[in-house]
Amino acid sequence: MKNHTIEPGARIVTIERHILDRQRDFPDASGTLTQLLYDIAIAGKLIASHTTRAGLADILGQTGAINVQGEEVQKLDVYAHRTMFQLNDHTGRLAVMGSEEEDDIIPIPAKYPTGKYVLLFDPLDGSSNIDVNVSVGTIFAIFRRKTESGPGTLEDCLQPGSAIVAAGYIVYGASTMLVYTTGQGVHGFTLDPSIGEFLLSHPNIRLPQTPKYFSANQGYHKRWSNGVQRYTRWLQGEDGGPSGLSLRYIGSMVADIHRNLLRGGVFYYPADAKAPNGKLRLLYEAIPIGFLIEQAGGYASDGRQPICQIQPTELHQRTPVFIGNRDLVEKAEEYIAKYDG
Repeated sequence: MKNHTIEPGARIVTIERHILDRQRDFPDASGTLTQLLYDIAIAGKLIASHTTRAGLADILGQTGAINVQGEEVQKLDVYAHRTMFQLNDHTGRLAVMGSEEEDDIIPIPAKYPTGKYVLLFDPLDGSSNIDVNVSVGTIFAIFRRKTESGPGTLEDCLQPGSAIVAAGYIVYGASTMLVYTTGQGVHGFTLDPSIGEFLLSHPNIRLPQTPKYFSANQGYHKRWSNGVQRYTRWLQGEDGGPSGLSLRYIGSMVADIHRNLLRGGVFYYPADAKAPNGKLRLLYEAIPIGFLIEQAGGYASDGRQPICQIQPTELHQRTPVFIGNRDLVEKAEEYIAKYDG
C-alpha cells in the first residue's frame, strides 16, 4: 500500500501563497490583482460545492430563460453567474464586468467604488452537460481598464488577448482544478476538499512536444469547409499527417482544453455552413483560453490569424477556434489558406 503521508519539511503551496510569491517578483505591485485572483478562486470553491451535489440539490434542469446566446439557461448557470458577480462587485478592484450570460456589460453598483481592472467570464462553460455528469468549467480573463476613471465602459471590455493581465479556467470534474497564468507561465491547482483549499499540483505546465489527441465534433464534418475537412483527414494520418493521434471530444471546451493541455493535441471548433462566424465566444472563451495555451508553449488561431491579435468589436462576438500544439494549429492555417482561399 502506498504511503500518502506528507513528508516532514515538504512544501505545501496554496494558491494564495503562490499568488503572493509571484507578486513579490513585481516590487511595484499593489496587491490588487492578487486579491482579485484569490476572489475568483473562492468563487470556484463555491461553484464546485454545488456541481459536486448537483444530482441531489434542486439546481439541475433549465430555468425556462434564454440567454443572449439563444441557449436555455441552466440553474447552475444562474448560480455560477451570481457567485462570480457577488464576490467581485463590491471590492473596489473592478471597473466593469462582462459575462456570457448577460446581454450588456455589467456595471459596478453605484454604491461601491470602481477600480482599475476588468473581469470577463463564462460562468459555466459546457453547462448543457451538467445533468449527464460531464465536466464543466468557469473561464475568466482580466484586463486593465482603458478609461481613466468612473464607471467602466464597453471600450474597457473590447480588448484583444495581447492586453490580458491574467486568464485561466476552473474545471469541475473528478477533482476541481484551477489553472491560471499572469503571463509568467501556467500553473495548476487542485482543490483539496478535506481542507477546502487549492494546492499547487501542476507547476509550470507546458504542452507536451509529442501530442496525443485531436478534439473536434466530427458530427459536423459535412458542414465544414474543404480546408478543414482535409485538415481533419491529415490529423488522422492521411497526406503525410501524424500517426497515433486519437480523437477525444467531450463537448465541454474547458474539459477538452484541460486534457489537451496536459497530454498535448489540438482542439478546434471551426466555422461551418450554419455558423459562418464560428460558435465560440471571442471574449469569454477563445481569448482567455488562447492566451493561456500560448503561455504554455502552444498557439491559438481562428484559422487565419492569431486569436490574441483580434480586436473585438462586439461583446458577444463569435470566432472559429484552433488551439493547441503550435505545429498542429499552424497546419490548420496552412490547409485553410490553401483550400479555402
